[in-house]
Amino acid sequence: MRIWGIAICMFGVSVFSACEGRGMGKEEPHVDTLSLILQVKECARLHTAEYEVHKLVLKDDPLRVKGHIFQQQFDMEVPIGERKVAVPIDVTLKAYIDFSGFSEKNVLRSGDRIVITLPDPRVVVSSSRIDHEEVRQFVSLTRSDYTSAELADFTRQGEEEILKSVPDLGILEMARENAAHVLVPMLEGLGYEDRNIVVTFRKRFTEADIPLLLEREGEAGKIGRK
Repeated sequence: MRIWGIAICMFGVSVFSACEGRGMGKEEPHVDTLSLILQVKECARLHTAEYEVHKLVLKDDPLRVKGHIFQQQFDMEVPIGERKVAVPIDVTLKAYIDFSGFSEKNVLRSGDRIVITLPDPRVVVSSSRIDHEEVRQFVSLTRSDYTSAELADFTRQGEEEILKSVPDLGILEMARENAAHVLVPMLEGLGYEDRNIVVTFRKRFTEADIPLLLEREGEAGKIGRK
């Protein structure tokens, strides 16, 4: 079984803020760090981005014959035993930043300059489904159709491919940018000028980090943990 084609498209971004513009007047940029932290923690769970990813999973399952002839091993495809399927899947990913653990470790102040290091983003798999009406099978008369269990397994494989590509999808960067759109006005209200405000993540996340950032909607645990 091998994957012989993949297509991915993404759309949709939304921002929801529980703390934006909450009663903040212009102040001198010398408000104590504790007061700043308390205001940021009011954001609680800040949902920053939503992506709907469409992926076409293409599978090719040729019939193969293996054996030995005159002590020679052979492995060949049988042309009349071809079986292929195209499975379109839709996966919805949502990113959020949880400020409940925000502390002085996330704040670096130097005179009029302030650097806010955001807590690690979380990416939630809120839905994953097959578009059954668009599934296409190409099956030789000598083979049986793909089963529901096989199609479900292809959906799982396609989802895993999408999750591995999260660092390249842009959803983490979008989470940071949209969090900045909420925090920068708050910091300006505390007296900081835009040019002196930096909002960033603690690192550039890679595929190896993704299992630690992922959740499924409705589940407290992380993907990959049992």
